Amino acid sequence: MLVVEAKLKNGTPAQYQRLDEAIRTSQFVRNSCVRYWMDNKGTTRNDLQKLCSQLAKNQDTPWVTLLNSQARQSSADRAWQSINRFYQNCRAKIPGKKGFPKFKKHSRSVEYKLTGYKLSDERRKIKFTDGFKAGEFDLWCSQRTLVYYSQQQIRRLRVVRRADGYYCQFLIDVERLEHHQPTGQVTGIDLGLKEFYTDAQGNTVDNSRYLRKSEKRNF
Repeated sequence: MLVVEAKLKNGTPAQYQRLDEAIRTSQFVRNSCVRYWMDNKGTTRNDLQKLCSQLAKNQDTPWVTLLNSQARQSSADRAWQSINRFYQNCRAKIPGKKGFPKFKKHSRSVEYKLTGYKLSDERRKIKFTDGFKAGEFDLWCSQRTLVYYSQQQIRRLRVVRRADGYYCQFLIDVERLEHHQPTGQVTGIDLGLKEFYTDAQGNTVDNSRYLRKSEKRNF
């Protein structure tokens, strides 16, 4: 698997607000799943998947139906991953805290599977088609362009909100083969504040200070 990240550009404030609404709805579904598990002993992963449909049909939570059905399922999966990790820690008798599932207060992402969005033929634009209707954005890839991969290779898509804007992370189904040739050399690395690191040969890498740059960058 390979993750390709692209920034969502040239959207209006209203469009970005709709993405925020989708993120908050995803958080609501996840937290609802955790609450259901707390209140119902013996809850399974399938029970949480069924809860997604119930929340969408509930008259008290009409906004849930705006979120793509597979995105709701992804939220339930993320809740179950937290629950299952807690079970595993308990069975392994790990000392200390076992990672009891907690409610999310400030989620920054929503995950889609195969539906809820549409890519342009040249992979330069994306349009969100679920009930929130966030619309079309330009995709700015800093690494590798999506044009090399087919729609069938994209297994999941996650929209992430950061300090400098909104990003799409595409999970690509591709086999990566990397060949390494040992050199027989051993080196030491010293991490620091002024330089990111200095190796045993005296070579240094500057501290990129990504956070400071992202705070100054407009989006």
